[in-house]
Amino acid sequence: MFEADIKACFDEIDHTTLMGRVRRRIGDKRVLGLVKAFLRAGVLSEEGLNRETITGAPQGGILSPLLANIALSVLDEHFARKWEALGPYWTRQKRCRAGEPAMKLVRYADDFVVMIRGSRGDAEALWDEVGSVLAPMGLRLSETKTRVCHIDEGFDFLGWRIQRRAWRGRAGKKAVYTYPSKKALASIIDKVRTLTARARHRTLADLLRRLNPVLRGWCNYFRHGVSSRTFSYVDHYAFWRIVNWLRKRHIGLNKHTLIRRYLPGWEIRDGGVEMFRPQVVAIERYRYRGTKIPTPWSSVTTGPAAPAA
Repeated sequence: MFEADIKACFDEIDHTTLMGRVRRRIGDKRVLGLVKAFLRAGVLSEEGLNRETITGAPQGGILSPLLANIALSVLDEHFARKWEALGPYWTRQKRCRAGEPAMKLVRYADDFVVMIRGSRGDAEALWDEVGSVLAPMGLRLSETKTRVCHIDEGFDFLGWRIQRRAWRGRAGKKAVYTYPSKKALASIIDKVRTLTARARHRTLADLLRRLNPVLRGWCNYFRHGVSSRTFSYVDHYAFWRIVNWLRKRHIGLNKHTLIRRYLPGWEIRDGGVEMFRPQVVAIERYRYRGTKIPTPWSSVTTGPAAPAA
């Protein structure tokens, strides 16, 4: 695996080369003018001075994701050509048996992973190859966020931990597991801790209205991986944080009165709002469907229009 990130280097992107790629995709000159003005708008420094932007794209702006994807399309094109050159499945297998590496790119915005079937030397050679592809755009790889690793070591990508491990229930076999990374888990725990801090909410219903969307959104993102145990841990942590929040809000109540009044049946609800429970979220493992996914253009016909009824 070749895991890379170039997030820190968009301040050096070449405007001329970038606009050339933008023109290939956008024909409206008014839109092109807006993009060009956005790139040259300048940056207001902390001292209140306007600094001209000859190179780079402002991070956090409304056009930044679009420009990042257009700039990094050079990587998509490069690795698409390499993949097509390998030929069909049986030809790729033959090349791999002969010791020729096969690689494929997976990219999301400015984070990408190149999966390679070959030696570690083949993976390390990608460092210079990717650098040479990005150089004309004025981009370079981030030294601190780029590394070469084996699938057995595992790596983090878009909040997921992807690693090949022993296959549970099948002795001697291995499988690739995708589960929430430690960083992603620490993030949701920190959000729950912040939301359940003492005196942040006036009522339990207010707390649940703030906490439920956070838990629901996090679980919906990670429900397509091996996340059952992680969901149970998050559920247990959030439940007892709320219980402790109630105990601190009602110091004069003993435990039994608190449970009878606010935790009937050990369920947390108030004012018609019930706590979202991560442990009951159904895990739906993702299955690759390839070309079976219909495209918006599959139903478009080029023949003559049908007569009106």
